[in-house]
Order: sequence, then structure tokens, then C-alpha cells
Amino acid sequence: MDSEFITLGVHGAIGTIRLDRPPMNALSRRCAQEIQSAAQQAADRTEIRAVIVYGGEKVFAAGADIKEMATMSPAEMAAQAAALSAAFRAVADIPKPTVAAIAGFALGGGCELALCCDRRIAADNAKIGQPEIQLGIIPGAGGTQRLPRLIGPARAKELIYTGRFVEAAEALRIGLVDDVVTRGDVYGAASRWAAQFVAGPARALAAAKAAIDDGLDVALSNGLRLEAEAFAALAHTDDRVAGVRSFLDHGPGKATFVGH
Repeated sequence: MDSEFITLGVHGAIGTIRLDRPPMNALSRRCAQEIQSAAQQAADRTEIRAVIVYGGEKVFAAGADIKEMATMSPAEMAAQAAALSAAFRAVADIPKPTVAAIAGFALGGGCELALCCDRRIAADNAKIGQPEIQLGIIPGAGGTQRLPRLIGPARAKELIYTGRFVEAAEALRIGLVDDVVTRGDVYGAASRWAAQFVAGPARALAAAKAAIDDGLDVALSNGLRLEAEAFAALAHTDDRVAGVRSFLDHGPGKATFVGH
């Protein structure tokens, strides 16, 4: 499928999933399909070692396309929610470090997309929220599940019940974002964060991400079992051999990894 609104660019082993549907990056059915395709490509392409999700300097994504939604039947709305959920799950499942670079509005589906990333860096003009309640609906693409896991159920309920927007400083304080920078530096800050993983041990990073994410969905005993299995599976990788040898010969933090 040709990309109309969502592109995947690569520079220096960092992939950027770029939302470009002016003026507000409203997430249509077409966008959902293209986000899923871009995420799958980012996951599969071995030259990509970290991923940025970015909507531009003015807006990240202001949510679902309300004009499109207004004409949908209940069955079509259910299908749209499923399509967005699948797209965002594809982003969450990228087995590489991911970061959302948020400028301007990240609302509804835009907030849900940002929640799929490992890290969120916000510009000082960011406004983030789940305002679906103001339309008489609830978040339908992960907001009721990922948001409480990130900021706790009480805060998540307050934001979802009221539908209010959170500005950058509060978002940082409650853990909704991890860093706040000037609006002109949001993509640069995301790039600097992603760049530290370009020469890292790709399989170990993927294993760490899977162990953390999968472990959150199971009991602690099962999570510990997942961790042990992931740890053992890395024993035969070239990067494990290189890392141990470099530590013994040169001390910590000096290994050269090849990504397998």
C-alpha cells in the first residue's frame, strides 16, 4: 500500500514514523492502516535500531477523525477501534527502543499512540489527554489500559472521566511524559535519546523490552520465568560473547556490538 499520510524515514539507523495529515494529523482509517504498515516495516528492517514517532513541530495527533466517525454506524465504529488498536499494538510491539516526540496536541488516539512508545518527550507547548468522554464515548484504542499502567489508575480515571488536557509541566510531574524540552528541540531530543541504542546489542534490547512488557501482564512468578528464559536465550549470541570478552579485557562500557 502506498503511504499517503504516514511515512517511515531512516537516518543513521534511526527510523522515524512521521505523521503528516494536515492540519491536525487526525487519525483516519487510512492512517491506521499506514501506521500499522510503517510499524511492521520498522520492526522488520534490521538496519533500523531505534524508532521515533513524530507528528511535526505543530501537532502530534489530535485524535480520531471526528468527521469520518460522525458518519459511521456502530459496527463501523467498532471496526475503526479495532483497526487503531491493531495499528498501535504494532507500534508497541516494535522490538527496538521507541520514543514519541510530542509537540502540540496529543489527544485521544494521538495520546494512545504516544502511550505505545517506550519513552515520551514533550515540547513545552504539548497538550495531552483523552477527551473521548466529551463525545459520549471512551478511549477505544488502548487508553483505558495503557494510561493506568503508566500513571496509575486514580490519575488515569481522573483524566479519562474529565477529558481534560494536561500541559507539559503537569504531564512530566505525573509521569505521563519523561522529558520536556523547547518546541524547536523535541525531535532533536528524541533523536539524541534514540542514538544511544544505534550501536547497542539489538537482541538484548529486544529481549529486555519483551521481558518488561510481557511481564507486566502476568503474575510476578511468571514474569520471573519469562525473564530467566530471555536471559538464557542470549547466551549464544555474538553480542553476549563480545560483551563479556570486552568487559574482561577492557572494563565495562567499551564493547563493540554487531546486533546479533
